[in-house]
Amino acid sequence: MNPFEYRGDALFAERVPVSRVAEQFGTPCYVYSRAALADAFLAYDGAFAARAHLICYAAKANPSLAILNLFAQLGSGFDIVSGGELKRVIAAGGEPGRTVFSGVGKSEEEIRFALSAGVLCFNVESESELYRIERIARESGRRAPVSLRVNPDVDPKTHRYISTGLKENKFGVAFGDALRLYRSAHRSPHLRVLGIGCHIGSQLIEVAPFVDAAKKVLHLADRLAGEGIAVEHLDLGGGLGIRYADEAPPSPQVYVSALLETVGDRPQRILLEPGRSLVGNAGVLLTRIEYLKHGEAKNFAVVDAAMNDLMRPALYEAYHEILPAARVAAPAAVYDVVGPVCESGDFLAHERRLAVREGDLLAVLSAGAYGMSMSSNYNTRPRAAEVMIDGDAIHLVRARERVEDLFAGERLLP
Repeated sequence: MNPFEYRGDALFAERVPVSRVAEQFGTPCYVYSRAALADAFLAYDGAFAARAHLICYAAKANPSLAILNLFAQLGSGFDIVSGGELKRVIAAGGEPGRTVFSGVGKSEEEIRFALSAGVLCFNVESESELYRIERIARESGRRAPVSLRVNPDVDPKTHRYISTGLKENKFGVAFGDALRLYRSAHRSPHLRVLGIGCHIGSQLIEVAPFVDAAKKVLHLADRLAGEGIAVEHLDLGGGLGIRYADEAPPSPQVYVSALLETVGDRPQRILLEPGRSLVGNAGVLLTRIEYLKHGEAKNFAVVDAAMNDLMRPALYEAYHEILPAARVAAPAAVYDVVGPVCESGDFLAHERRLAVREGDLLAVLSAGAYGMSMSSNYNTRPRAAEVMIDGDAIHLVRARERVEDLFAGERLLP
């Protein structure tokens, strides 16, 4: 579904004009559609039909408690990469026993907390981490569930910053080392080998790389079974892309069907870790034009949102479509949409043709993933409010920060 569309000349979120949200809660402001979030999750879940599976939402895409809680109510598991994300999952009503703990730098404190909380599995990303988990499990008198995240060296054909499955990436255990480490884990009385995992990257718009990676995982699973090491699940990662501009990613149904065809009638439960494709198109960032600045070389629409609110354009040169909240009779011109942060890299868009006036409200689309979750307080800017739309209801799910909150924990020197 497209929850953000024009009705007449006004842009709506479900049944609410986005201008009403801005009037009530100010800008910058993130706005999410509950219906779009639910539909995205159910598209994945339904694609598996009766096949044993667990959808583990990648919390890093957007860890809002309201979003985590919504997915938990729908039956989601979670993929986390920090102890803080695990605490968020628990606070939102998620189950640790349906949560996989990924990430290359798990600290001792995080491992102890996750082990005591009863996470489903640690996705182990190095030999050193495996032995650290084993030691902590021994000291705790527990048996730690583990899965190796293997690096299949498959090119995801995506931005180099969000590629995670190549030899040169920091993620995962080298495929050639996996069998030896599985043998070691299988021998340990303090570790329980639970599965095999992989993740090759984000914003993938083709099925073929997923299938290539899955085939390598299945080959390893067969090798392990031949040695009497049975795994209970196959974690085939996430990374399915969304439409930002003119991309045409496969649907969850096509993606899941291709994976199930590859896996065949093997008995293991399938885990997937979607993030962006669940939340990306379900959110927008509202921002208001402060100034229209016309120059000799460029025109600038200076808005009140900045790179601290939405980092993706500055970090990846990522494209986000931008629409006026109300279509007005104004002269159209080509603008760079920029923020007030004191950096030349502070931009939301380059060279967009817009018919706008000073004071107009803009909506930055496809901002539900890696928007609020990557935001910061650079230039002592409070982070935005977050609002959930449910039909014609408006729910504030995170209040805007106050400047005083940002330095409340600081102290002057004596």
